[in-house]
Amino acid sequence: MTASLRILHCLRAPIGGLFRHVHDLVKGQAELGLQVGVICDSETGGENAARALARLTDFCTLGVARCPMPRQIRPGDFQAYRRVRRLAASLDVDVLHGHGAKGGAYARLAARALKRKGKRVGAFYTPHGGSLHHAPTTMTGRIYVKAERRLAPLTDGLIFESLFAARRFSEFIGKPTCPVCIVPNGLYPHEFYEPRLADDAADFVFVGELRPLKGVDIMLAALAAQRTVYPATAVIVGTGPDEADFKRLAQKLGIEGMVSFAGSLPARTAFARGRCVVVPSRAESFPYVVLEAAAAQMPLIATEVGGIPEIVQGTDTPLIRPGDIGALAQQMRAFLSHPKPFLGRAIQLQKHVAKRLTVERMTREILDFYISALGDVPAAKPHPVKSAS
Repeated sequence: MTASLRILHCLRAPIGGLFRHVHDLVKGQAELGLQVGVICDSETGGENAARALARLTDFCTLGVARCPMPRQIRPGDFQAYRRVRRLAASLDVDVLHGHGAKGGAYARLAARALKRKGKRVGAFYTPHGGSLHHAPTTMTGRIYVKAERRLAPLTDGLIFESLFAARRFSEFIGKPTCPVCIVPNGLYPHEFYEPRLADDAADFVFVGELRPLKGVDIMLAALAAQRTVYPATAVIVGTGPDEADFKRLAQKLGIEGMVSFAGSLPARTAFARGRCVVVPSRAESFPYVVLEAAAAQMPLIATEVGGIPEIVQGTDTPLIRPGDIGALAQQMRAFLSHPKPFLGRAIQLQKHVAKRLTVERMTREILDFYISALGDVPAAKPHPVKSAS
């Protein structure tokens, strides 16, 4: 029976789209009767992460554990790996599923150690962009490529959220020798609704982490480039390491009166703050913000990066080149002058996503992949469940 599977999910930062994916997967697996646990970084996410993890404990019969996991490669990685290995051994897990570059490394190394002791455990890895965002021609990219290639033989199954990620992995790291599946992220039925805008809604809203990869600087430059034609307002929702830099850029461009920084907000609250969602990213994997904007029936302006083309495929939603200030400014002007086509495409995209991309489908396809890669499902363990807390 699948209910006998004991699964430990390993990730570094309990924030952003990666954590949303893990949260939904853990909840879905628990609702199928599986025994699930989580281990992640103890120094990231602040009170928001703490509250989210506290809610997740209701679904984790194997508990939720936290320990320091450095973002960059540091000596502390060895201690984090040891903690993951010891926890996996004490919980007697059947599946170690690593998410992101760090989580994937810890999980696969821990699984190797357990296998050397005769334990039968499957090591699964979902990159979530991570190492795939760094070109192998850069120093950081070369480090990631070398690490991924060394870890490849330890992997029992690779799970990608998009065809783009699978292709990028093959291009950067090499053709996988283990089983591979592509399982897109999904949404819950209650996340699909008709939008209700705040009375003081801005023209545009950005939702995401405030760092260059997300293209906030491109959005600010586009706002400045077209302000003489249609002076527009924008709300920047999110936090991140480059927030102060973006605020200074808005001042430098002379648009500080047109742009407000709202901090971190739930997606539904954030979407109510703007009439059109802008996703100006330079790189993405399979971004939840696009899925959530589609589910909220929000007009959308997005770049043609990562798995975004796969989300909108089959609809009339146009995409623009990443980093193209002129193209983004043109789309902004088009929305401001004639929003009706954007609203029509939003309705079409919502219906399209609702049919294809669900949490239920994501959960079941990943479980089927576990079972296929493992060969069969282990018998139920006779001993009591141990807590990971």
